[in-house]
Amino acid sequence: MRILGIDPGLRNLGWGVIESQGSRLSHIANGVCTSDGDDLGERLLSLHNQVTEVIATYQPDQAAIEQTFVNKDGVATLKLGQARGVALLTLAKAGLPTGEYAPNRVKKTVVGVGHASKEQVIHMVKLQLPGSDPKGADAADALAIAICHAYYGGTQQRQLKEARA
Repeated sequence: MRILGIDPGLRNLGWGVIESQGSRLSHIANGVCTSDGDDLGERLLSLHNQVTEVIATYQPDQAAIEQTFVNKDGVATLKLGQARGVALLTLAKAGLPTGEYAPNRVKKTVVGVGHASKEQVIHMVKLQLPGSDPKGADAADALAIAICHAYYGGTQQRQLKEARA
């Protein structure tokens, strides 16, 4: 199964693609989509186009994205939510089943500690995906999100279905 992980952000949206075969994980690719444009709509469209290109290039079977956390800056949280919405729309448009994971769950899965630092996440991603060289913290977070989905994807999908029933 090929999994695309997304770490949403308006300025920088991290992405990472891994292959999961049973308990064996391997790195395929990673990067950062940087929004461009003069206004919010253009920046969001830029992210949509770049994520669409990643999907077309790497042909994932499933996707995973980090849930939005609310911080003290309401405007920043709203912008993050808009970028996340565009990413979710792009994944849905591509027909990809998508898991959503809280930041602490991702860190606990990859590092073993729910409040791990960026450096710890990068280090553990490199250990779990030999040969990977994350193109920044956002790409490392996206790979971590994909790793989390590789472990919990089936469980997450069952939980969503049960919650909707």
